[in-house]
Amino acid sequence: MRRILAQAGKELTQLQRDRLALALALLLPVVLLLLQTTAISLTVSDLPIIVQNLDASLASEKLVDAFRNALSFHIVPWPTDRQPELAFTANKARAALIIPEDFGRRIARGETAEVQLQIDGSDSNTAQIISGDAAEIVRAFNAERGDATRPLPITAAIRLWYNPSRSSQKFYGPGIFVMAMSIFPPLLATLAMAKEGEQKTILQVYVANISAHEFLLGKILAFMVVGTGEALIMLAILFFSFGLRVVGDPTPFLIATLLYLFCVTAFGNMIGAAVPSQVAAMQVIALTGFLLVYMFSGLLFPISNIPASIRWLSNFVWGRYYIEVVRDAMLAGGGWSAVWWKVLIIAGIGSTFYFLAWRNMRRMQLKD
Repeated sequence: MRRILAQAGKELTQLQRDRLALALALLLPVVLLLLQTTAISLTVSDLPIIVQNLDASLASEKLVDAFRNALSFHIVPWPTDRQPELAFTANKARAALIIPEDFGRRIARGETAEVQLQIDGSDSNTAQIISGDAAEIVRAFNAERGDATRPLPITAAIRLWYNPSRSSQKFYGPGIFVMAMSIFPPLLATLAMAKEGEQKTILQVYVANISAHEFLLGKILAFMVVGTGEALIMLAILFFSFGLRVVGDPTPFLIATLLYLFCVTAFGNMIGAAVPSQVAAMQVIALTGFLLVYMFSGLLFPISNIPASIRWLSNFVWGRYYIEVVRDAMLAGGGWSAVWWKVLIIAGIGSTFYFLAWRNMRRMQLKD
């Protein structure tokens, strides 16, 4: 244990003397968290739409007012004699509401009156939001004009759990936290390990009286300490700036965080031991630690939305399981019963990374 602590102390001392690496360890995760959570948003408001009211009746004006009063839309002026598609190509609007000439007359007769909503579908996500919000506005308009003395046969009382304000920051904040934890601790660990091979200082370790296990565990412990500091800074931002908090039993989150730090730092040491070049090792970490976690962990979209032909890759992405643990801890509060197997998978993947790193370094053992 004394040798492990000495190795960890040596790594922390080297990191403290390297101001660039220290900034990479503590400053960049904060910048990433603040930029990503601010730039990514699930809520859409003030979408520009045009209205071509060919009827100009009282009923049609009320429908237009319903769209005008909605937070999702912003009505921009557009001549009725110009095609709505021109507004799309000129980037003036994302949708067009067209009310036919006989709209008011049909409403007065109690008949079905149709309106047309043309939507710019170049952005499929925004188009789906526009379609859903417009349908809700029309449904509310119909409900207001219905017979108030006759109750509706079915009503739905909707209650949003865990994130009732539908805040994008509360959803993406934990995910960006996990992504930062997936990039910077392994990046620092792999640079430190690859530097040993690139500058041939690893030869000094070979002749020293230290085993591969002690050498690796010392490095992993050092960067777990650095990762813990990163985690505390980012958690403070999530708690005090974004209004998140740990709900329910905090022990699954705490244990999973320690295991995840072990997992990613062991991964960094595994890459650094296998690729004795800082530039090449950094590229491998960027490709795996960033790209795989970013695309296959459920950070941006549900895993079920990934095409089935490549969805199986998400089963091997360690960040997927930690994101689910963090979101459960900060939103749902399911506790051990909901995440115990995910914690075990994180531990299993971390143990695999450590074993592979040890296999690359075991020639240090004199008995080998």
